[in-house]
Amino acid sequence: MTPEQQAAYVFSQSVSALIEAIGMISENLDRNRRGESHAWCNEEFNNLINKYGISHNAVLSLFQQ
Repeated sequence: MTPEQQAAYVFSQSVSALIEAIGMISENLDRNRRGESHAWCNEEFNNLINKYGISHNAVLSLFQQ
């Protein structure tokens, strides 16, 4: 991949993670309004970083290829 393609890939993965996180937040807010416990905790939000390969080290290794 060219550097531009690498940057576009990281950006698209970041947007995908953000979309999923917004859905998780929405579910938590809905459950909170109903007086229920959260469906998603901090660990699951943090796992999105690894799921989409956008951790600091993952991004650095992508650009070093």
